Amino acid sequence: MSPALPCFHCGSDCSDPPEFTISYRKMQQALCCAGCKAVAETILDSGLESYYAQRTASASRTEPLPQEIREQLQLYDDSLLQNDFVQLIADDGDIREAALILEGISCAACIWLNEQHLARLPGVISASINYSTYRARIRWNNNQVKLSTILQHIAAIGYRAHPYDHERDEAQWQQQRKSALLRLWVAGLSMMQVMMFVVPMYLAPEGEIEAVWLKMMHWSSALLTLPVVLFSCWPFYQNSWRELRHGRAAMDLPVSIGVIAAFGASLYSLITGHGEIYFDSVSMFVFLLLGGRYLELKARRRAGAAAEMLVKLVPAFAHRVSHDQSIHEIAVHHLQAGDHVLIKAGETIPVDGFVIDGLSEVSEAMLSGESHPIAKSSGSEVIAGSQNLISPLTVEVRAVGNQTRLGSMVRLLDQSLQQKPHLAQLADRIAGGFVVGLLLVAAACYWYWSVNDAIHALPYTVAVLVISCPCALSLATPAALTAVTGHLAQLGILLTRANCLENLANITDIVFDKTGTLTFGEPCLVKTIALVGAANEALQIAIALESRSEHPIARAFQQQAQIDTPAVSEFINFPGGGVAGKINDESYWLGSSSFITQQLGFHEPDLTQHEAGTLIYLANSTAIMAAFILADQIRPEAGQVIAALQASRYTVHLLSGDQLPIVNHVASELGITRVRASANPESKVAYIQALQSKGHRVLMLGDGVNDAPVLALANVSIAMGAGVDIAQAAGDMVLLNNQLSSLPQALLLAKKCRKIIQENLLWALGYNLVALPIAVMGWITPWLASLGMAVSSLLVVLNALRLIAPSLIKKS
Repeated sequence: MSPALPCFHCGSDCSDPPEFTISYRKMQQALCCAGCKAVAETILDSGLESYYAQRTASASRTEPLPQEIREQLQLYDDSLLQNDFVQLIADDGDIREAALILEGISCAACIWLNEQHLARLPGVISASINYSTYRARIRWNNNQVKLSTILQHIAAIGYRAHPYDHERDEAQWQQQRKSALLRLWVAGLSMMQVMMFVVPMYLAPEGEIEAVWLKMMHWSSALLTLPVVLFSCWPFYQNSWRELRHGRAAMDLPVSIGVIAAFGASLYSLITGHGEIYFDSVSMFVFLLLGGRYLELKARRRAGAAAEMLVKLVPAFAHRVSHDQSIHEIAVHHLQAGDHVLIKAGETIPVDGFVIDGLSEVSEAMLSGESHPIAKSSGSEVIAGSQNLISPLTVEVRAVGNQTRLGSMVRLLDQSLQQKPHLAQLADRIAGGFVVGLLLVAAACYWYWSVNDAIHALPYTVAVLVISCPCALSLATPAALTAVTGHLAQLGILLTRANCLENLANITDIVFDKTGTLTFGEPCLVKTIALVGAANEALQIAIALESRSEHPIARAFQQQAQIDTPAVSEFINFPGGGVAGKINDESYWLGSSSFITQQLGFHEPDLTQHEAGTLIYLANSTAIMAAFILADQIRPEAGQVIAALQASRYTVHLLSGDQLPIVNHVASELGITRVRASANPESKVAYIQALQSKGHRVLMLGDGVNDAPVLALANVSIAMGAGVDIAQAAGDMVLLNNQLSSLPQALLLAKKCRKIIQENLLWALGYNLVALPIAVMGWITPWLASLGMAVSSLLVVLNALRLIAPSLIKKS
């Protein structure tokens, strides 16, 4: 009888012929079960086939995902279920993007592993994970791979993913916090109890404590340290094993080896009666390490609070108004476009829509930073996340959930937090190689001391493994980026690309578009010139006439509307000319000079002494009564911002498609000397290219409509939030509140962020370069090594949290 074939993966016996096989180096290998086949395929598909060539023992037998879990994951392929958390990127629905939350993440290495693992799955276009919130944003081609397959792919390497839900995320955070506290509490209690036995042994003269009591105290220390090794350190073992299975060295691997080696050697010494015992060092450095990680966990949560704040803005329920005017409370995600909802005073608006009934004021401060309440009446637009302040409003729903302006903000913020700038990628590459180098140094350290001072070989090696764990190096960049992104979001500036912060810190020239950027982009009534009768009476007549028009110029008059506006009859709209109608049985005409001349034969009066702008005339059947000057107004904060930028030695340019007299007027008002007028999109691109060819690094601000090509060309670009739909923003950043006063603050924060990242990287690298030789020379004990590692990681996070402090933006 021929011997059974061994399983290629785990070494167990296989059926003959084998039911499961896999191709490895052009040869078919037998597998014992579906679980081993799934894991082997994962390893080979990930490009880690060298694992099978280098391993010294067969892997453990792995069971596949339970059938009920597979069936549950397949439910996520339902398009109706995906409506709440999946966005369709392409019109045909092939390209989709999902917001997921990952369970099991404990360090930057876990994030790297998941991103790399998913990137190798056919059909996955991109996968990025936010280190602070563990939220993943995955984009895939639905024709090539299903969401359930992606979720199973994540589960295959030991993690769990599910659609992002704030309540579930909060519950997971609380569970993670409680688990971390429990492990810390166990380690702390063990450390205190062990020290009660160890301190007398250290202080008592040799031979004072009888051998029987000494041995009992050592055994008590071993039993008290056991929960630390088996329970408190369990996450370190999990992370290390998870990455070792995929041929990578985790950052927790040196810690795991150090703990197991120190405890194992101490236990061996206790049993044999020879060698040193380090139970106190094990419990102490695990306690210090867990303490540092818990503080890091809290700091990271605080740094990522800005993104969570946006998510929390929308309530879960809304009051829907039925056709019979009855009101029912339903879940917000059940609302559809066209539904009517009632928002009571003090409530948060849950949808994007238009007011159809009611008069109130709304605060949009949490979204845009605009502190003043905004009046809302019938026809006004409202956005999800804003708060109704005074009286009830009835709103017609336009968009819900991910389709709202707030949903777009959350997506853009996620994207910016999950993209990795060049410095972060460099730090990841350094940290990955550093772990391997550290293990080699630790092995050399053990060999050297075992030859020269065998009794101290183990503690010195443990100290080397612990003190140089590159956690601080991996935290250096993501901690700072998360903090500054959150701070900018609070200022009303949303990042859409992470690399823009690096580029923003190096800007030399700032180029402004005029219309919609330095100005409001719409005509405003600047002055009323009375020619016959009172100016106020003429203005009320003009407002009444324009209240019936939809022309952009009409909005300039409608903004001046009052409750006592007279009624208009026999209203007539003359496209391209003006409007006419009767008020109190008297006929009036309102329009351009050519329109008035054509209708009534009156000649345009001489108004050259008045300020420049568009002239609109009001006439009755006997004379021209008044002239109204309309102009695009400069934003009130623009002059102060330009002055602050020039004082900070930025070169400011004005680049506009308007005529030279208008552009020169704005430039002279704001003190801008470098001006280019009558610029079409092509000439704007040429202007930016000319600056860049001279070595200038350009920041471009525009409204994102006709400025899209030049925004894309600039080193950094900022799109005005009101210019285009935020989801379609062409800029690297979006100025949500349209307040230019945020710009100097953003530039200062970018420089501060670059400085803090450099400080973090220098500290992390310098610490490791100094600490490692000291540990190799045997000058540091294991517990002191754990304290040094915990403090180094915590200092990096605390330094990054300085970017959240409001005091930073006052030093402009």
